Amino acid sequence: MNCIIIDDELTARAIVAELCESCEDLKVIGQFSNAVEALKFLPHHQVDVIFLDIHMPMLTGFDFIETLQTPPRIVLTTSDTNFAIAAYSYPFIVDYLVKPITHGRFQKTMVKLQHTEYAPVTDEEREGVGAVPKEDHLYINIDRRLIKLKFKDILLIEAKGDYIEIKTTESFYRVHSTLKKIREKLPQSLFMQIHRSYIINYTKIIDIQDNSVLIERNVIPISRSNRPSLMQRLNLL
Repeated sequence: MNCIIIDDELTARAIVAELCESCEDLKVIGQFSNAVEALKFLPHHQVDVIFLDIHMPMLTGFDFIETLQTPPRIVLTTSDTNFAIAAYSYPFIVDYLVKPITHGRFQKTMVKLQHTEYAPVTDEEREGVGAVPKEDHLYINIDRRLIKLKFKDILLIEAKGDYIEIKTTESFYRVHSTLKKIREKLPQSLFMQIHRSYIINYTKIIDIQDNSVLIERNVIPISRSNRPSLMQRLNLL
């Protein structure tokens, strides 16, 4: 089984790597100090098991998990015992190892890996994501006129009380509607909600820094709960 190790502590990575190397069934093909680097690696390699720390910079272990469309089996390795119950709500999390990890405890994890069957959810089984829209536009009602907006021209949509404001590459529109209503009309292949007040065309992102994105000259906040989904959508190098 090919495995990778994700942990921001060098010593912790070394310990897990040594434990893996002591098992004939495991081959370590990558070690990463943060989850973002692992996200770049995964699309190009066959990974059967991920040994994953929880508390890390940039993306936590659980944030990382939420970005995975077809997750392999995962073993959490952490000093924090508070997330054990939450961890087992994920069908692909095989074990929860509390540091310091002993050889004997690791062997029990190996038994679980060898006897646990898990079929990842395929991309086709995931509703909506990547779907090709049937239409390439929508119509909005402005002063009793129906105005056609092409999806590719929409930059972002902001909620403003009982109205939404739609910004396109050339214009600005104020419509009596809600984010929920317009979200149902938009193709998920282009749009996503990154904040309770904002939907963006994520293909228009110029820059991402801290907890915000830049689209043209618009700085839009990213909520913590939506950041993992956004990171998963990006074509990271």
